[in-house]
Amino acid sequence: MLKMPEIFSSIFDYIMAMEIFNSRKKEYKSKVSALREYEKVKFKIVLPRSMNCSGVYLVVTKENEEPVYYSMYWAGMNGEFHENWDIHFSATTSGLYYYHFELDTPGGKNYICNFGSGIGKIGKNDEFLQVVYDKDFSTPDFIKGGIIYQIFPDRFYNSGKKKHGVDKSRVMLKWGETPIWQEELMNGIWNNDYFGGDLKGIEQKLPYIKNLGVNCIYLNPIFEAHSNHRYDTADYEKIDALLGTQEDFKSLCKKAKSMGIHIVLDGVFSHTGCDSKYFNMYSHYDTVGAYNSKESSYYSWYKFKSFPNDYESWWGIKLLPEVEEENESYREYICSQNGILRKWMRLGASGWRLDVADELPDVFLDDLRKAVKAENKDAFIIGEVWENATTKVAYGQRRRYLEGRQLDSVMNYPFANAIIDFVKYKNSEHFVDCVMDIVESYPPCVLNCLMNHIGTHDTVRAITALAGVSCDGKDRKFQYENNRLSKSNYEKGVKMLKMASLLQFTLPGVPSIYYGDEIGMQGMKDPFNRACMDWNNQNEELHQWYKRLGEIRNAYSVFADGEFCPVYFKNGVVAYERRTKNNTVLTVVNVNEQVQTFNLDGWNNSYNVLGDLPENSVFTLNPYTCSVLYK
Repeated sequence: MLKMPEIFSSIFDYIMAMEIFNSRKKEYKSKVSALREYEKVKFKIVLPRSMNCSGVYLVVTKENEEPVYYSMYWAGMNGEFHENWDIHFSATTSGLYYYHFELDTPGGKNYICNFGSGIGKIGKNDEFLQVVYDKDFSTPDFIKGGIIYQIFPDRFYNSGKKKHGVDKSRVMLKWGETPIWQEELMNGIWNNDYFGGDLKGIEQKLPYIKNLGVNCIYLNPIFEAHSNHRYDTADYEKIDALLGTQEDFKSLCKKAKSMGIHIVLDGVFSHTGCDSKYFNMYSHYDTVGAYNSKESSYYSWYKFKSFPNDYESWWGIKLLPEVEEENESYREYICSQNGILRKWMRLGASGWRLDVADELPDVFLDDLRKAVKAENKDAFIIGEVWENATTKVAYGQRRRYLEGRQLDSVMNYPFANAIIDFVKYKNSEHFVDCVMDIVESYPPCVLNCLMNHIGTHDTVRAITALAGVSCDGKDRKFQYENNRLSKSNYEKGVKMLKMASLLQFTLPGVPSIYYGDEIGMQGMKDPFNRACMDWNNQNEELHQWYKRLGEIRNAYSVFADGEFCPVYFKNGVVAYERRTKNNTVLTVVNVNEQVQTFNLDGWNNSYNVLGDLPENSVFTLNPYTCSVLYK
């Protein structure tokens, strides 16, 4: 009979104290990621010998199917008191698979389930998740290891080029003024204030962008529309006149390509503007719009409840009538060989970011991917998804964005939230848990091209989110009054943003810089986060920091596809490695306001990329400091 160590008073205590299974460790699950179809993964559990198991089973349930039992094999002793059981598993079809383990013992059946953070314990609880994706799924190589720069076109740079055909109703403001936020000044028309940023202006600033190490620019909408944000598309076939012309777009793409920079466009396909050639509520267009007649060729695109004034609209905003994306005519217009997607790719675009991807049905996304990849197999498709994209449920349906037939990537809000929360609240364990949730559930080819932002046109500016007050639930007046940080908070925000951006640049995925974050621009939510690029008032400390991060990222290929391995996460400090077969980079970050010291073996003789080397395996980090080491 086996003798239990004396520190334990019962078998139960003994069981609970040991690690039986951990889906996030390779010694228990040989691949800590989603799996390709037919790809084998080895599961191992470690059990106390004293349980006298006569049978052990891996129980797998594919989504919406019945469970399947697989007998595991006894695989020898693990020390004096424990034994190993293991099995190789593979799946032949893509989808979500849920699993747990069941044990036959003299005392009856026991279960090993997920008790959080990938840890398996004895008892009934949540299932573990295994994502399986299409065996032929691949994503563009050009973006892996790269850097994205996001631009809100009206607010980046005004070239001064004369424009033709601009709607005279547009309110033109002086560059650098505060965007209009008071409802009483809008005369009932929202987002009608403009600053005149244009495509030629972006082209003129390409050397500045390239100097940050950027190889991809994501542009917010550029097609004709009647708002400064242009998410109310009026004509998918035209560049908005204030931004320039089709020739300007071609010129921008050509110049960017010559500098190794790809252009990704914002595709808004879940709705159009009511003031568009397709809907034509105000009869501004020569076309017969859906609002004008049931005989319109566009009528079937929209969801009328009672013609013409009662129709479904995006989030109830009547300015944005919803499109029936499953409509064959609409899909043909967007996705056909001569459709909108391929038209702009032929003119130079390298891919698409899809607005509100969760509102685009599967049939539309399937057609979209076929069209985009037929035009250019290396084109990039990013979806706006705010949650874990493998388990996302929208309108009562679990979405299959990342299984290989729809998206290449998503906007990585889980990482953004994890980074901001960690730098603000110092919870190292929660940070690593959030990161590993994505690492464990995403296909590696997706993980390496995730759009890792910490601020966008839809969120509070990064430095303001880190060092400012929360504006959740607050009106625009509150946001205006709190839009600028105090001097002390701004100085603290600079330190915090440097740590947040370092995490952003060294985690799996591709860092995305929202224009102006690299020079310390502040701002609450829309419209304050969409102010003009402040070319004359740059925080040079931050600017140089971002340039250095770009240099580091471009210098080490490990950031393109290196495995993510957390090695220390306590007390407001995180340390993790990015590993390939031949190289390893260590990132260490202290977000405390106090000095932190900890021990980590194996890095004494490494190369110092950023920050200080350890002394005798001891890291000493001052407040808001970091180290990046290479070996």
